[in-house]
Amino acid sequence: MSDRKITVEVIGDDAITYGSDILILKYAQNLYGLDKAVVTLFEQVGLSVKDELPKNGDYLIVDTQDSIGPSKVIFIGTPSLGGFGYKEIREFGRIAFSSLFEAGHSIKHISLTIHGSGYGLDEQEAFSSQLAGIIDAITSGQFPVGLQRITFLERVARRVPVLQRLLNNLLPNGYIETDPQLYFEGSEDSSKRMLREAGYTSENKPHIFVAMPFKDDMEDIWDYGIQPTVKTAGYICERADLSSFTGDVMDWVRNRIKSAEIVIADLTESNPNVYLEVGYAWGSGIPTILLINSESELKFDVRGQRCLKYKRIKDLERSLKNELDGLK
Repeated sequence: MSDRKITVEVIGDDAITYGSDILILKYAQNLYGLDKAVVTLFEQVGLSVKDELPKNGDYLIVDTQDSIGPSKVIFIGTPSLGGFGYKEIREFGRIAFSSLFEAGHSIKHISLTIHGSGYGLDEQEAFSSQLAGIIDAITSGQFPVGLQRITFLERVARRVPVLQRLLNNLLPNGYIETDPQLYFEGSEDSSKRMLREAGYTSENKPHIFVAMPFKDDMEDIWDYGIQPTVKTAGYICERADLSSFTGDVMDWVRNRIKSAEIVIADLTESNPNVYLEVGYAWGSGIPTILLINSESELKFDVRGQRCLKYKRIKDLERSLKNELDGLK
């Protein structure tokens, strides 16, 4: 196998309108988010694919007929969301590229999105797992003929620089080479070790589960106050939007709370789902850090509990760091 270099990038753009040869989507045995939006757009131009969507491990390639930006879409069948963890995300990355190799299409430019963060997984751990699966496929020669460029698309602007920095740490040169020794053998370089382990050891790493409202006006609290503080303390940082998912995803939430080192709960706005997660953590004996914006009011259930009050994100960052250091 001749040595090749395939450019990898993270950019801020919409996967539906962004032009590429093919867009990779997962189908987690139900339609959510981006895959649901794409299928809806297909139906508007007479492309009916719902009955053909793949079971776990299978794939379906569709010519988009100019209904969206990419020329083609490949749906990769995965386990349902409750069973789609870090290990499965790595496998998804590998299967997506090996499926394109198997299909025999000549493809220069692949686009895809980051999976996992939309329903609770640690976005950096999920991204590393997905990239590692892609490298697994490429270094074993399982990638489409003519491939030159892989573009990860992120629509949330504040996530783009975070993921770009992570990609630069994992692939300092900005490309994947086909030689497996460069990634999985020899050197104990931290980025290579992360790529070797990503997905395989993720579930067993110490993690903190965060219960908080999924609202636009709370995202800065998550992005700048909670998540980076938790990551700096050495934990995987996870959360889930209970209003969006049911069934086996709820089982995943319960399991991640029960196995968490700590649960952090922001009680601002008295969201009932957050109180539900706090109650489950207490019932499971998990240490819990309660947060609240100083202008909000505690409900009677937790009024007697110690709570870290904050007015500014900087206050939250400082008090949460001190609390995590104390619990360590």
